[in-house]
Amino acid sequence: MTFREIVSTVLLFLLYLVLQIVLVRNLVLFDYAFCFVYIACILLLPNETSLTWLLLIAFVTGIVVDTFYNTLGMHAAATVLMAYSRPFIVRAQIDVPGIESRIEFSLKELGTGAFFRYVAILALIHHTALFFIEASSLSLIIPTLIRVIASTFFTTLSIVLIQFFTRN
Repeated sequence: MTFREIVSTVLLFLLYLVLQIVLVRNLVLFDYAFCFVYIACILLLPNETSLTWLLLIAFVTGIVVDTFYNTLGMHAAATVLMAYSRPFIVRAQIDVPGIESRIEFSLKELGTGAFFRYVAILALIHHTALFFIEASSLSLIIPTLIRVIASTFFTTLSIVLIQFFTRN
């Protein structure tokens, strides 16, 4: 990565974190659909990012969100799980010739269908881990599954719309 790409990635990372902490934190639909746009920090990192750096960035991102949400590591655990799953999902889902080469994860680069599928699957992994850790019991399985599905759809739609309205 060039210095300009690193600076651009760091600024995008900070923008998504500030957006999550300041604005999106209060965006809840019907007490079931929560929006977590901060996961885009991990989803939009370049494909060439090593798994070690990916996990470290995911942990730091999760800890920062945990600090402001007062959730004691739940976001960190879910974000690290999502980051760990990301390379497998990329290999399985994205049909781009020469995936080993440098690919940018954006709506423009992947196309609407592939980008939506990529974000939805990783958001589903993140939200499933997050809400089941929060519930800490299988006795609340139906409300937890409703939260997972509604929040996955809400987050995926939000990230896709943000990508749609950015010039990248």
